[in-house]
Amino acid sequence: LLFALPLNILVNTHKKISISHHTPITRSLCECELYAPAKYDNDPQMKEAMDNFNKQTQQRFHEYDERMKTTREKCKDKCHKEIQKIILKDKMEKELAETFSTLETKIDTDDIPTCICEKSIADRTEKFCLNCGKTMGGVAYGWGLVGGLMYTGWINYVATTVAKATMDAGMNVIRGVLKKLGVEEIPAEIFKKISSINDFSKVKNFADIIYTELETSCASPSLSAGAKQAMDTYNICTNVKNGPEGVSAVKRVVSGALDLIVDKAPKTAKAQALEVSANYTSTTSSLINGITASILAIEIIVLIMMIIYWILRYRRKKKMKKKLQYIKLLEE
Repeated sequence: LLFALPLNILVNTHKKISISHHTPITRSLCECELYAPAKYDNDPQMKEAMDNFNKQTQQRFHEYDERMKTTREKCKDKCHKEIQKIILKDKMEKELAETFSTLETKIDTDDIPTCICEKSIADRTEKFCLNCGKTMGGVAYGWGLVGGLMYTGWINYVATTVAKATMDAGMNVIRGVLKKLGVEEIPAEIFKKISSINDFSKVKNFADIIYTELETSCASPSLSAGAKQAMDTYNICTNVKNGPEGVSAVKRVVSGALDLIVDKAPKTAKAQALEVSANYTSTTSSLINGITASILAIEIIVLIMMIIYWILRYRRKKKMKKKLQYIKLLEE
């Protein structure tokens, strides 16, 4: 028993070998009865399959006939066109033969026209028109640029002149009003500020400066007779010496003068600006009309030259085409 147990372990019983035997397939003659003619024709499935086959076959034949019709029409059209070309070619050959039959048959090589020949007047005119058109086109562009620069510079000059005339007219009003008060010259500070702000309505801000100028003039021993007379008209020096009440009176006089400036200076400046602008308007219009007319004239000349060039070029090409056809016919 002790030796039997280990020996049994060596026996492998997990994987058993199985041998499959081939079974031959045999077909008996009785199966052929399924495909016998009687059963084959009467089978509904076979009838349906045959009907489908016949329908598909007829449809394919119909499509083939349609394609063949289209192909036949295309071939027919192509053949018709080829026939027409042949007929036209024969007709042209007959006409050319009849035409050349009247010509001299003996033609030397010197008689054949060549492209190397002297330039005619038309050729020279064509070249001249082309060069002239290109040159005048460049001149028109340059003249337009120069004219534009001239016009821009002129407009800037007119604007500067009008602005200067406007400022001068306003400053003349200020100078005249202050001169009536006894101020012979506009203080440099007032002149500088008014010139920078370019607004005469802000002259009121300089009342203290003008009062100081009047007070200084009253204390000056070198006061001119005209200024002294103007100050005496408004009792300016007398009021300055009378203390606060006199100072208030002088400031009221100065304020009234400044109100007059604010009312009169802008109107005078505007009138002067309109007058100066009117003087330059005619010159500006003449300048614009001159530039426009010159550019338009140059463009018209260029257009005429190009039209002449195109006409001569068309005639030259037409003539060369005839020569080439003639040479080709002679070579044939």
